[in-house]
Amino acid sequence: MERIEQEKLVVKQMIEIYCAKHHVHNGKVLCDDCRKLLDYAHHRLDHCPKGNSKSSCRKCEIHCYSPANRENIRAVMRYVGPRMLFIHPLSAIRHLLSELK
Repeated sequence: MERIEQEKLVVKQMIEIYCAKHHVHNGKVLCDDCRKLLDYAHHRLDHCPKGNSKSSCRKCEIHCYSPANRENIRAVMRYVGPRMLFIHPLSAIRHLLSELK
């Protein structure tokens, strides 16, 4: 799996976990706000100027998220990050290893 596809999978898993714990779903997998955040994150990854040679977004010198969306994704990552190893261990380990590069 390419780097961008791995990043998309991890961000999707993280947003799904966050949304399940913080928002009302009304039978949907994601609430409307989390669906918009996921679509935005996937769009930004699809148009990343560094492509598959990118580092993690945290280390990147190009801040391509808008300030509001950057705060939203930080809230998601702050909540889900410590839990990710227990919920999606393979994704968490892959992500942690990619952070070392």
